[in-house]
Amino acid sequence: MVLMTTKSVLAELKEKEKLARRLIIIEAAEKEFTEKPFHKVSMRTIAKRAGVSPAIIYQHFPDQQTMFAETFLKGTNQIFEKIYAIFDASPDGGLEQVVQAWIEYFTERDQYFRMLMNFFLTGSVDPGLFEKLTVIERNILDHLDIMFRKMNVEGNVRDHSHCLFASLTGIVATFRNHPAKSAGQVMQHRQKIARNLVRLYKKP
Repeated sequence: MVLMTTKSVLAELKEKEKLARRLIIIEAAEKEFTEKPFHKVSMRTIAKRAGVSPAIIYQHFPDQQTMFAETFLKGTNQIFEKIYAIFDASPDGGLEQVVQAWIEYFTERDQYFRMLMNFFLTGSVDPGLFEKLTVIERNILDHLDIMFRKMNVEGNVRDHSHCLFASLTGIVATFRNHPAKSAGQVMQHRQKIARNLVRLYKKP
């Protein structure tokens, strides 16, 4: 009985150590994406920052795309939870607050937007990873559906949700890396476009 208890404790400690190391790797990846262009981030540079060997990273993540996805999921959980809370609390769906929150978050945290675009544009996404990303997208669209129903918009609700999701993505892409625009100007321009988008959906 004592032996079984000891083994259980050791197994639990090993699992906690594994999860802690995984979190360290993800946090190192977040910092790399913050400081470097997407194409300059590699498993080797992340391993160096995390203080582990590349082989250790592959024990936790089967490939680079999966690790990127885990980093993206951790980093964007905050904004998605905030948006879902707006949907639930607002009697009219909270379109203006949702759009503003989305634009501000992905403008200030451009690394996550770049990761999102990489997942959209890459042609070789692991099926398991693709399913995870699809679940996120489906969840976002489901919440947008709820918002549009609260707004009593005419037409197919899911079509409106797809359109808004694509529009928000396009707005964040506006003026990226523009040499003549400061970060503040880029934010202002995106917010201006977002306000116009909101007006399109608002009833006169």
